[in-house]
Amino acid sequence: MVWQLFVTFLKIGFVAFGGGYAVIPMIQYEVEAHGWLEAERFRQVVAMAGMSPGPISTNAATLVGYDSAGMLGGIAATLGMVLPSLAVIVLLSAVFFRFQGSKWMKSSLYGLRPIIAGMIAYAALHFGFLSGQEAFTWMTVSTLAICGGCLVLLVRYKLHPIAVIAAAGVAGIVIYT
Repeated sequence: MVWQLFVTFLKIGFVAFGGGYAVIPMIQYEVEAHGWLEAERFRQVVAMAGMSPGPISTNAATLVGYDSAGMLGGIAATLGMVLPSLAVIVLLSAVFFRFQGSKWMKSSLYGLRPIIAGMIAYAALHFGFLSGQEAFTWMTVSTLAICGGCLVLLVRYKLHPIAVIAAAGVAGIVIYT
């Protein structure tokens, strides 16, 4: 199982474009396909990974590996997730500096934006609203209100993101307790 965790997260690591939240759907697919975690446990792992310092995808890989196969599983999944990024960054930095003015390079980077945004939106919808609950409850509506309020605070009033995070936390305490 340790080898399977390493190979699976190595594969995910090679296609992990767009940051951690964009990778969560891929991790979820593999976790479900291999039966490593139950759906509710996976949601808990993603929540813990998001609250932990560092990249959410690496944290999620570590926690999935640890939950599935103990310490060695955690190490294998983490190495599998990190090694491709390291190798790709080293290679891409050499290519990027050589072709940074190229029209093809700029176009390919612009072309990746929509899929990355779509995968992040999928993760937000799936984990935030469509996690086996009714579609629109008072909690869904209040969560959307908090999201909208945060967006206004960031875009219109240009508040610091840490202040907006703190305001969202206070809103959550007031609304959900």
